[in-house]
Amino acid sequence: MLLTPVAAGAFLLSACGGADDTAAEPTPSATKEESGVYTPGEYQAEGSYQTPAGTQKVGVTMSLAADGTVDAVRVDPRGTGGSLAFQARFVGGIANEVVGKRIDELNVTKVSGSSLTSGGFNAAIETIKNEAAA
Repeated sequence: MLLTPVAAGAFLLSACGGADDTAAEPTPSATKEESGVYTPGEYQAEGSYQTPAGTQKVGVTMSLAADGTVDAVRVDPRGTGGSLAFQARFVGGIANEVVGKRIDELNVTKVSGSSLTSGGFNAAIETIKNEAAA
C-alpha cells in the first residue's frame, strides 16, 4: 500500500498520539508550591489507592499554618480486610513523619511498614493543598 505525503503525515500523527502530546501544562499544585502561602485552618480530604484486593480509602484531617507548616494530622482508616491492619499501623506513625514540616515538602512513601497507604495519604494531601491555597 502506497501512502501520499498527506496521508502518511496523518498516519504518523495518529500513531504517535497527535501533535500536542508533548505540550506540558502546569499543574495546580506547582503554582501553590511557588507561593507557599496557605489559609490557616483545619482541612479534611479522602484519598484512595489500589491494593491487590481492590481500591482502598483513607481519610485525612490536617491543621495548617499560614506558611504551610503542618500543625496536626489525623488519619481515619477506611480500608477493608487486610488493608485495615496496614492503615492502623500507618496511623500510629504518620504524625512523627509530617507534623512540623511544610505541606509542600511532604511525599510520604512508607510509614510503620505500610507502603500502599501512603498513596492514599498523598492523594488526600494534594486535595488539601488545593483547598488551602491562598
